[in-house]
Amino acid sequence: MIDKATVQKIKDTADIVDVVSDYVHLVRRGANYMGLCPFHNERTPSFSVNKARNYCYCFSCHKGGSPVNFIMEKEGISYHDALLHLARKYGIKVEEKELTDEERELQSRKEGMFVANEWAMQYFEHNLTDTQDGKDIGLQYLYGRGVTEEAIRQFHLGYAIDRGTDFVEAARKKGFSIDTMKTLGLVGTSQQGHDYDRFRGRVIFPILNSSGKVIAFGGRDLKGGPAKYINSPESELYKKSNELYGMYQARSAIVREDRCFLVEGYLDVIGMWQSGLKNVVASSGTALTDGQISLIHRFTKNVTLIYDGDAAGIKASLRGIDMLLSHQLDVKVLLLPDGDDPDSFARKHTPEEFREYVKTHEADIIRFKTQVLMNEVNDDPMRRVEAIRSVVQSLACIPDKVKRDVYIQECSRILNVSEDSVGAATAKARAVIVEQLTRQRRLRELNHDIESGRIPPQPSVTAGNITSGPATPSLSDREAPRQSQSTLNPPRRGNETLAPADNSLQPLEWNVLVYCIRYGFLDFCDGVDEEGVKTTMNVIDYVAEELAADGISFSVPQYAKMFSLLESMSGDFNHELLNFRESLSAEKENMRTRGFNEIAAKELSVAEIQKEEAMLETTVEEWENVKLAEFSKSYPARILASHEDDEVRALTTAAISERHQLSHIYSRERPVEREEDKLFNLLPTALTVWKNGILDRQMNELLSRFREIAGKGMADEEREMQARLNDLFRMRSEVAKNIGDRILAPARRSGRPGSKK
Repeated sequence: MIDKATVQKIKDTADIVDVVSDYVHLVRRGANYMGLCPFHNERTPSFSVNKARNYCYCFSCHKGGSPVNFIMEKEGISYHDALLHLARKYGIKVEEKELTDEERELQSRKEGMFVANEWAMQYFEHNLTDTQDGKDIGLQYLYGRGVTEEAIRQFHLGYAIDRGTDFVEAARKKGFSIDTMKTLGLVGTSQQGHDYDRFRGRVIFPILNSSGKVIAFGGRDLKGGPAKYINSPESELYKKSNELYGMYQARSAIVREDRCFLVEGYLDVIGMWQSGLKNVVASSGTALTDGQISLIHRFTKNVTLIYDGDAAGIKASLRGIDMLLSHQLDVKVLLLPDGDDPDSFARKHTPEEFREYVKTHEADIIRFKTQVLMNEVNDDPMRRVEAIRSVVQSLACIPDKVKRDVYIQECSRILNVSEDSVGAATAKARAVIVEQLTRQRRLRELNHDIESGRIPPQPSVTAGNITSGPATPSLSDREAPRQSQSTLNPPRRGNETLAPADNSLQPLEWNVLVYCIRYGFLDFCDGVDEEGVKTTMNVIDYVAEELAADGISFSVPQYAKMFSLLESMSGDFNHELLNFRESLSAEKENMRTRGFNEIAAKELSVAEIQKEEAMLETTVEEWENVKLAEFSKSYPARILASHEDDEVRALTTAAISERHQLSHIYSRERPVEREEDKLFNLLPTALTVWKNGILDRQMNELLSRFREIAGKGMADEEREMQARLNDLFRMRSEVAKNIGDRILAPARRSGRPGSKK
């Protein structure tokens, strides 16, 4: 267990931009940051990071949250382990006892697999450097390939001793499950049912994910066996199509250089790394996949493919071009001299020579493909037509129209075909691709709706428990703005809807809860308590009193739980606000001192000095009020986004997400009308819409019952139900009218923030 003070220190220290930047290349957009989501494959950014509120959110897959929640999702670890991860990152000391065998068994399957892989990597490293077999066989092979001791340490290279059960026995001795080792591909079973070391007699290349976790291994045979390389099978940790060898070691260099070199093999990566080109990764000899390209795109859009200069290398360089272009990457290709691979070329040249070769020999991928294909046609008309079609198909994969048009001009010149013909063929091919993408998007949306349950935006028949007695708030003749629709979608955690899909009040209750989470303890209006003393009510107080006045409560259990948590935070908030106010005192004094010095430096009359000092004091007080308001507004989300309850974190993240962050229009072309500025209208309107929905449900239930008993000789019950219907019709008409009017305040309340009433 971690003590409460340490947990809070971890949460206060962790910065969401810093944490996410370890996994995603972020671009500043206005007050926020945007990047490609690390939780799913995408080509345009939908992942938003809000530094002020210290949270992140993906508007496509709906994952995100506080730094703690982000680490939990990205690493697939528990709340407790996410705190430990952040503590290590920020150097926060945590007193933890070592896990016993029993506690290790209680860890989740995935965590256990990470632990097993980490131990296996250390075991192989020890074999390579500290055993005689490792030194005589494994190290000699690596030294012979020019691998340095520094590279061996950085890439955690190892050796599996060539004895059939050496690894199995060591794993059993350490208390690891052999079944887990089999799942990870480290242990195999013979036809006779005997366990054996699957990687025995091989140099080991651990495969780390982008955060440095060991997820798989590759083994290079040294005995001339039939399989030169074997790799770990796919598991819960390892999806080959989503990983690239060397990404962890290359990640920071890729971001720094804004370029990624892509090669094929383990030793190619290590050789180039040793030559000084550290921004290099490998596809491990397989064809590129969407997942691997998306992984690169999270860190850079510039990719250079490096291949051997022979015929096989030239053919390989043309693989995956269309897929790379469709991800909006800028792709170049570099062919090495015939007979060289990246590893051997790097060993023959200094880093400066390698960089110069790259600079002078890398070629644009479209131009390269066009020239290669045209060189192979040999004046054969049919082969020429096929080559042109292949080039056109690649051009059609480029999403950016301007870039596509530039390439059309260039390729028409190389192909000796009119620009109009190439353009028309490209447009036709592009239309087919767009149609395919549209169908795929619609299919994803359909699956999303099926999984989550589609919620109608404003149901006309709703359910609730409003009391039959009238409780009409005072009204104004000003029209309220239309209720925002941005929060009507039900919050989700992964593919799970966080409330019953058949609860028709859910979107109405959600709107109200969103305002409570976003603005929480922000002062909302003036009121008077039971003893007639003037008070200031915050958003949560206002909602609580509105609900109590009409006997309403949240019908969705998760929302009721959230609102109860919000109400219970009042005491802690007041204490934290007091501390925060005190922390502003020093800055206020500094502002005053600077202001007085500036006034003193001016040649002013006594009256002008008094006026300037009064203006300075107003400025200081306004600055303090803004800081206090920001603290009050963000307090609930800041605390709940790091709550240990998964459901609480997911609801908080969904509530504070803002969809307009995705649009360049809002951030660059016109100012955003802040929701906060309209809150005095939006919150009362949301409450009234909720009440109207409750009355709708009650009225429809009564109408249904009235139809059932009509004409059945139940006159007394008919008269009673008719009277109740009349009351409901009257109440519904009044509440419906209120939706279009601006609500000032319910009973015992007067004025808005800053009112002198």
